[in-house]
Amino acid sequence: MPRSVLFAGLAAGSLCVGLLAPTTALAQPAAPATKAPPQPTSQQPKVPVMTGSGGAVASVDRDASQVGLDVLARGGNAADAAVATAAALGVTEPYSAGIGGGGFLVYYDAKRHSVRTIDGRETAPQTFTDKTFTNPDGSAMDFNTVVNSGLSIGIPGTPALWAKAAHDFGTRRFADLMAPAEALARKGFVVDQTFHDQTAANAARFSKFPETARVFLRNGQAPAVGSTFTNPDMAKAYAELRRHGVQSVYDGALGAAIAAEAQHPHTDGSTVMGGQLTRGDLAAYRALGKDPVHSTYRGLDVYGMPVPSSGGITIAEILNLLQAYDKQTGVPLKDVSNVDYLHRFSEASATAFADRNRYIGDVPGVPVKELTSTGFAAERACGFDPKKAQPRPIAFGSPDGSYTSCAPGSTTQAEPYEGQSTTHLVTADRWGNVASYTLTIEQTGGSGITVPGWGFLLNNELTDFDFTPLTAGVPDPNLPGPGKRPRSSMSPTILLKDGKPFLTLGSPGGATIITSVAQTLTEYLDRGLPLVDAIAAPRLSSRNGKEQAEPAILNGPDGAALTALGHVLVSAGNPPEIGAVTAIRTYSRHWFEAAAETSRRGGGSAMVLHPAHQ
Repeated sequence: MPRSVLFAGLAAGSLCVGLLAPTTALAQPAAPATKAPPQPTSQQPKVPVMTGSGGAVASVDRDASQVGLDVLARGGNAADAAVATAAALGVTEPYSAGIGGGGFLVYYDAKRHSVRTIDGRETAPQTFTDKTFTNPDGSAMDFNTVVNSGLSIGIPGTPALWAKAAHDFGTRRFADLMAPAEALARKGFVVDQTFHDQTAANAARFSKFPETARVFLRNGQAPAVGSTFTNPDMAKAYAELRRHGVQSVYDGALGAAIAAEAQHPHTDGSTVMGGQLTRGDLAAYRALGKDPVHSTYRGLDVYGMPVPSSGGITIAEILNLLQAYDKQTGVPLKDVSNVDYLHRFSEASATAFADRNRYIGDVPGVPVKELTSTGFAAERACGFDPKKAQPRPIAFGSPDGSYTSCAPGSTTQAEPYEGQSTTHLVTADRWGNVASYTLTIEQTGGSGITVPGWGFLLNNELTDFDFTPLTAGVPDPNLPGPGKRPRSSMSPTILLKDGKPFLTLGSPGGATIITSVAQTLTEYLDRGLPLVDAIAAPRLSSRNGKEQAEPAILNGPDGAALTALGHVLVSAGNPPEIGAVTAIRTYSRHWFEAAAETSRRGGGSAMVLHPAHQ
């Protein structure tokens, strides 16, 4: 059952209905047909693809997409819509995003003809060291114990990112962009199966924290599908942001409450470690403007997020490796069988992750230029065999600028853990701006700790640090440290063609974000699938260990063929889903195709301002 917001759209006439059949990957969609009569807001369907004009929004949630579309209808631009949509996702996707988390924004600014980024990743307190997550004997602390504690909570970056995006790129008052989320939290939304299931899966740990149980459980249970879920405390938090701005988080009432709860979490009597986050850490936080990571693929310019995200760098290496395999075999990716496509994709992903884990973190001197170079990819491609999988884990390479040797590396590393609960949104406007924004509180439900009286969960983002070095004697760039930002896989991505937006996309899913984005790109650009089908295609996530595969691959002939090549496939988990992509294909400033998942996470919500109808 799709969620339905219980208030009318903010902009009359902005409601979107109808579902277009998928278009071919690169063809201009047909002209609009006769419009269907609009439906009341509460009856709007959640659809995975929509084509039309005026601007576009895609997210996992219908209510949040509608909020963004209403902002566009009122004359806001893509940045305004992205901030408002994200704030609404903090209400309807509170276990994945919100005031207590962080994220990354990649933005194409049509006036400046440039791509810019904002790093809103959480930071560690100034007291953190590389031994913070170790026991007295030097071993790593128990992961789940740390997750469900104040020690896992990083300084939230999401509010600062919202304010910076609104200031640097937007056209609307920050307070106005928070208003729809405040109304949504107060008036409520209809609980769908995904929200119910996520709450039920976390009910036991939520019950350890009385405030979390009070806000998110109903008589100790997950709210029923079809019931109305309100969060008046979160509405109060958004009202506070509207009145006092994000300064309330970093040097005001919200910040005082965050620091107090992180240091001394309220529990049901269970023993929970306190955190080290202070009001001074909050006051020192900044969302950072950064240059994007730039690479090219099939003649398109690909822009992604720089460190501490590993997304932009690792996707660039995957795409470079795929092009190197084309040269090595003489057969382009578009012409191989589906099994050979998945084999190539898996080999490229595993190789890139070997290099990611060794070199990428929030440290000086990350060799970004070399990791994203075609020369390095050509050297790393020497290990590729079109008829056999390389044994996992693959050794990391040497991005040293000298790429004449085909000698394989000798040192391997285990895959680090990364939580998979995140959300992603994309927006586009009629002036040519586009936004790709991924935000998170880390695991589903974050730390499980809700800020008393304010209704939002705090992140467990600091567990994205490696607790101890991955390999003894090998430098680890992702150990904790004072003020450090943990490495992330979030991969908001924008592709330009001839300097103009072509494709905007991203996904949630922890480390599977990287493979989900790269696979969607290649399914669309190389395999010729319509965008919504490229998003829906069965996924494989190869991260230099056992390879997660969705059931259609794992239990089908492709899985059997990959196993015969030496791949070791395992289930994608429970539910057996990888990622939840949203994307916008920009055909011109006046024509867009918005697309989202057809079934993962209950299906996504794609909208355009003026839809074409069958």
